[in-house]
Amino acid sequence: MSATTEPFADRVEAGRALAARLVDHADPALVVLGLPRGGVVVAREVARALGGALDVVVVRKIGVPGQPELAMGAIAAVDSDVETVHDRRVLAHVDVDVDEETFARAREQEVVELRRREAAYRQGRPVTPLAGRPVLVVDDGLATGSTMRAALTAVRRQGPSRLTVAVPVASPQVCGQLASEVDEVVCLWAPEAFSAVGQGYRDFRPTTDDEVRAALAG
Repeated sequence: MSATTEPFADRVEAGRALAARLVDHADPALVVLGLPRGGVVVAREVARALGGALDVVVVRKIGVPGQPELAMGAIAAVDSDVETVHDRRVLAHVDVDVDEETFARAREQEVVELRRREAAYRQGRPVTPLAGRPVLVVDDGLATGSTMRAALTAVRRQGPSRLTVAVPVASPQVCGQLASEVDEVVCLWAPEAFSAVGQGYRDFRPTTDDEVRAALAG
């Protein structure tokens, strides 16, 4: 996808287009991890096309007090450990004073929600082993990259043989920043005039928990 083409119709179309770019990643041991919610729908199409195992890495933004949509950090879990990432750039520019105690309180609230969602999505299914296996971490797009960084930190601790980020659309700055953290970043469209992930889709309605469960169930 380039800046002159039409946006993806929806996450399913985006996932199929992403899979076509990732054909050389097909491997019997491949694991495709989707970030909820929308990333799981994209990841399902990738896993189907490449024959990989599909699973979820649950992530949560840690919002600035009074500005919950502005992420001052993020958490992610693969198995028992919860990894935390601070977004120092956001923390340096917000109007409110966020000390470590304030950050910790906000984090704990999100940990509770993360574990609730993890249980709801997995529905008793065990975590897919990642050690020694190639892993694709998939989202529907990257804006600040906070949640992806948290996910990568959690996944990396599991010892994958190769770690790749794959997204249909993203900020070019974020793609560049992530490139040093993984083996490869695959992005179909990183426009210089990036404003939001939704600009890459005609249908970008929110993905529901039921849709995530259905995708993970196959």
